[in-house]
Amino acid sequence: MAKQPNQSQAGTNIQQVRQQNAQSAGQQGQYGTEFASETNAQEVRQQNQQAEARKGQNSGQQQ
Repeated sequence: MAKQPNQSQAGTNIQQVRQQNAQSAGQQGQYGTEFASETNAQEVRQQNQQAEARKGQNSGQQQ
């Protein structure tokens, strides 16, 4: 069976797959910036610092 242009050996339409991948990649970017803009980095750092301090206190009490 002769291979059709623009198709893989399995018969997949290569151009269609490339187009779907490009669309998918474009949509991923929207979510990344959406959630990043809602995150307050300073607040997260402060919460992490408080959690580490509590973890240190708790491990000191158990010994």
